[in-house]
Amino acid sequence: MLGVRGPKYGCGVDVCKACTSHLDGADIRPCVVPVSACAGRAVTTIEGLANGDDLHPVQEAWLEQDVAQCGFCQPGQIMAAVALLKRTADPTDEDIDAIANICRCGTYFRIREAIRSAARRM
Repeated sequence: MLGVRGPKYGCGVDVCKACTSHLDGADIRPCVVPVSACAGRAVTTIEGLANGDDLHPVQEAWLEQDVAQCGFCQPGQIMAAVALLKRTADPTDEDIDAIANICRCGTYFRIREAIRSAARRM
């Protein structure tokens, strides 16, 4: 057993993006990526983001901004935010909105604040 419980299966067609993970550092949706495409490549899920007990700056910002409500989409949201901050050090609202991960609880304002906070730390 892999012990991976963070990425959530939501839609299966790359719409909700709850399963967002990283493949060689880039964000992907495992629900539409064949396992064969991952052979010999680095796959990272939310479980691999922290460094031991030290949370990633995005994870810390999520806690500080009290982003999570139900928590279902949060692993995918965090992984998408980390990938965005690798591409763009100072993202605009448009950059953040382009992530397009669905949050049924509507915590988008706090998600933006958490991403901005993490960007200042990174």
